[in-house]
Amino acid sequence: MFFIVFVFICFRSDPAMAVSAVHLESDAFLVCMNHALSTEKEEVMGLCIGEVELSRIVHIHSVIILRRSDKRKDRVEISPEQLSAASTEAERLADTTGRPMRVVGWYHSHPHITVWPSHVDVRTQAMYQMLDQCFVGLIFSCFIEDKNTKTGRVLYTCFQSVHAPKGSEYERVEIPIHVVPREAIGKVCLESAVELPRILCQEEQDTYRKIHNLAHLDPVTKIHNGSVFTKNLCNKYNLKWVSPVKYYRSNLYIMTTANFLVVLV
Repeated sequence: MFFIVFVFICFRSDPAMAVSAVHLESDAFLVCMNHALSTEKEEVMGLCIGEVELSRIVHIHSVIILRRSDKRKDRVEISPEQLSAASTEAERLADTTGRPMRVVGWYHSHPHITVWPSHVDVRTQAMYQMLDQCFVGLIFSCFIEDKNTKTGRVLYTCFQSVHAPKGSEYERVEIPIHVVPREAIGKVCLESAVELPRILCQEEQDTYRKIHNLAHLDPVTKIHNGSVFTKNLCNKYNLKWVSPVKYYRSNLYIMTTANFLVVLV
């Protein structure tokens, strides 16, 4: 029997920050979690869609899963074209809902490492805040297991960047984040969930094509690479993708009560 414990990490936020708190809807939280747990060896990334109140509270209603242009265990990058496409999607949602929806933040995973943002994360966040001072960053630290109790922990936090008191560098400031329960999965979040297996397979195909087109590879190496590619594709389709709608509906109850932190999987 294996358990996962969700732990939120946050300290008191800076009153001078542009954002006072973040409200993350439970269906968007579930999509973020499933995305973070989809790969154990590299970081993943997505964008948060929502709105900002006059009280400086950011509401995240949905997320957009992005295809990675660079896959590393300690870094993730996306193309400018995808950022532009995400902004277009936010504008479409604003027209559909009649609410001031926009890209309000980004999230990424930290597999097997601490939940705290690295210096690269802090600088990236500062760059985003130059465009929008209310932009926030979320980090999900996963695949951390207590060897004694066999309990897996998933930690998550929300932060912004500020200039350090001394020097020209930036430092993180934690932002309080609250998961808002929902009784059903929103249409946009469900569409993002269904898109996840397709995006993961596209990433595998992109990686395989880059290597396969190298001129110096011998036939045996190409056969080996093809076998690894096929194996990776099978693994992607084996991660609960047979019926994603049923999977998300059966697990949404996890987020319907804010005090329910232990999940049996």
